[in-house]
Amino acid sequence: HIIYSTKGREPALFEDRREKLFRYVWGILRKKSCHLYRINAVDDHVHMLTSLHPTISLAEFIRDIKTATTSWFRSDMKCPDFPGWQIGYGAFTKSHAEKEDVMRYIADQQEHHEKTSFQEELRRLLETEGIEFDEKYLL
Repeated sequence: HIIYSTKGREPALFEDRREKLFRYVWGILRKKSCHLYRINAVDDHVHMLTSLHPTISLAEFIRDIKTATTSWFRSDMKCPDFPGWQIGYGAFTKSHAEKEDVMRYIADQQEHHEKTSFQEELRRLLETEGIEFDEKYLL
């Protein structure tokens, strides 16, 4: 389960752009022999559940997705104002038994974020997974 945000958490992933973004990311993952189980986004961040091919490091995987989608937004989507992506990301390993729950959670992002901010969501996920973090990185 991977989560990454727009730079400065600027709202830039507007609803009319999301479907094209999801298809573009899916194409990137296919070329890397990874399987995309579910992807969704709200205005300032993306959630994705995917397999990761054993020949690809997670950092390389995220870097490639962020680099390609930033270029794509600015050129093909004609969105020169796209701020790019935040430097960091969250990545959580999930068991096969958790797959359906995580897919449902990702699908329900719009409803979820009517009640919970991105920072609250990320803090809860980190705490649930027992990951130590510095609050300054949640700002």
